[in-house]
Amino acid sequence: MRGRHVAWSVATLLSMMASVAFAADDPLRVCLDEDRPPLSMHHRGKPDAGFDVLLAQAIAERLGRTLTIQWFESKLDEDSSPQLEANALLSDGRCSLIGGYALTQDSLVVPGMKTARLPDFAGAKRDDRRRRVALGVLAPSQPYVYSPMTVVLGPKASGRKIGDIGDLTGLRLVIESGSLGDAILMTFDKGRLIGSITHLVPGRDDLLGALQRGDHDATLIDLARFDAHRAAHPDNALAASGYYYPIGANRGYVGLASDGALIEAVNKALSALAAEGKIAEFGRQAGLTYLPPREPAILGDVWTKIIQR
Repeated sequence: MRGRHVAWSVATLLSMMASVAFAADDPLRVCLDEDRPPLSMHHRGKPDAGFDVLLAQAIAERLGRTLTIQWFESKLDEDSSPQLEANALLSDGRCSLIGGYALTQDSLVVPGMKTARLPDFAGAKRDDRRRRVALGVLAPSQPYVYSPMTVVLGPKASGRKIGDIGDLTGLRLVIESGSLGDAILMTFDKGRLIGSITHLVPGRDDLLGALQRGDHDATLIDLARFDAHRAAHPDNALAASGYYYPIGANRGYVGLASDGALIEAVNKALSALAAEGKIAEFGRQAGLTYLPPREPAILGDVWTKIIQR
């Protein structure tokens, strides 16, 4: 009996060692948006680039794994849900992590639907666009970058000092309908700015182009989006106000709650990379105005906070 027990123990140990080796050889699959500069970019004929690409490569290296990026396409329309699409990608096994995920309570709630459709992704087949995926429960990593809204000024208002939304009074404002910036401007001080706001249709009208032409004086957009515009148009006349709206979201990774060991390992890698200053350096390399994460790590009810202000 003792000999059998020893043999069984050795066999078990060898099996465990083989499992660990297999896990190390198994690529780390990360889903990234193919068109979200300067965070992540995947364009035909060009090398993959962006802050989240550099960070994912560093995370995979820390974990001793190769990196495989599953590119997907997010669409700006009323029928799409970034939260459900992210959950579908993870639950379908397309990736183990999704990068650049906005960490808010709303984006991490248990889904009210049992299934959801997949977004368009690289390598998708016709059947993938029709089928629905049974959803799991999402779990976040610790945040690795803070993503605020910022005021951008047009040529005619480039010298305006902005220390609060109220300083936009008297300027010709432009915003995309239904956006977070729209909610902030429309509800500020019981609607004080409403008469100065022009609404554009997202995905159809060129917000920053209209501002550049001098049709309007200011807008309120995501800081990373302005970074991308400056990189694509280095000779533009738009000015950074330096003002960040005080309610902003951190970004991090999100995976499935059933994959807690991976989330824990990623958190350790993120802590080490942040302590070494490498995450901030990845931001500089990608042309991102890097701001470290802020408390709260996960943003609460955004809409209530905005209305109360």
